[in-house]
Amino acid sequence: MASITFEHVTKKFEDTTAVDDLNIEVADGEFLVLVGPSGCGKTTALRMLAGLEDISSGRILIGDRVVNNVAPGARNVAMVFQSYALYPHMTVRDNLAFSLRNYKVPKPDIERRVQQAAEILELDTLLKRKPKQLSGGQRQRVALGRAIVREPEAFLMDEPLSNLDAALRVQTRAEILKLQKRLATTTIYVTHDQVEAMTMGDRIAVMSKGVLQQIGSPEELYTRPANTFVATFIGSPSMNLLPSGTLGIGGIGQLAGFRPEHVQLGNSRPNSATYQALVEVVEYLGDEQLAHLRLGDTPVIAKLPVEPRLAAGNTETFSVPLQRVLLFDAESGRAAGAAA
Repeated sequence: MASITFEHVTKKFEDTTAVDDLNIEVADGEFLVLVGPSGCGKTTALRMLAGLEDISSGRILIGDRVVNNVAPGARNVAMVFQSYALYPHMTVRDNLAFSLRNYKVPKPDIERRVQQAAEILELDTLLKRKPKQLSGGQRQRVALGRAIVREPEAFLMDEPLSNLDAALRVQTRAEILKLQKRLATTTIYVTHDQVEAMTMGDRIAVMSKGVLQQIGSPEELYTRPANTFVATFIGSPSMNLLPSGTLGIGGIGQLAGFRPEHVQLGNSRPNSATYQALVEVVEYLGDEQLAHLRLGDTPVIAKLPVEPRLAAGNTETFSVPLQRVLLFDAESGRAAGAAA
């Protein structure tokens, strides 16, 4: 196991900067999630760490070793891809053993590692099957097993769940977490799905346009976003943002941000910002209702108890506790503190 460090890492493709001055330290045994929209540089960062992309400038360290010029196979990291990358003509057993045979690992060690991985991932009864005989979730577990048997210093996972349906993603997400905690292997996990990021990462690194926006625990990013990009990217539904003057708080050139679950129906609460809004759409979710509101020209989402039920077309009064409101600079997007 080892720590991983990005020191001022930049990657350019001709005139395009895919990753710009990236600085991240991942602790030994930590589960770090790199998250951001498509094209933000997260996969490029992972591929540089794996040795699949050259670094334009900066350094990457695995433990105390600078690996800029180390061949991919000598970096002792294992990558799990979105596509599974299984050999269709091989059995599960042979898929698990393939890389070990390439590295000339002694046969008894191969058998031990394959059997151990199969037991951890509950693949014992599938070892004689070929990939076409497996479900998507089983194929993903085989892909994870190929990483485990190498006993690497780090797991690198690039959108490993994106080919699975919603229910299977939730199940496999939990399996990956249990696996990582059991093995205590340093893991960097790339995803565009902020729900995956929030539920899996010890820490989350949010990227946009090649630049690291913020790194911290899920709670830190959710409650204290560094800027409007993080505020709206993290959380589902995302944070409401509107001119602070609409709520009668803040200063000129500031935005007010608050989470949908902090909206309350009515105005009888002290130290709250109160406003009237048109109810445009109401989504009934069983245990709660999601109300899509219109405050002037600004859309607002409220996550409310299921009773009293709201009706589309009505104008209602809502309030938000001031201690739940964050202020942002409208021009730069940077956080400017809490409203109270």
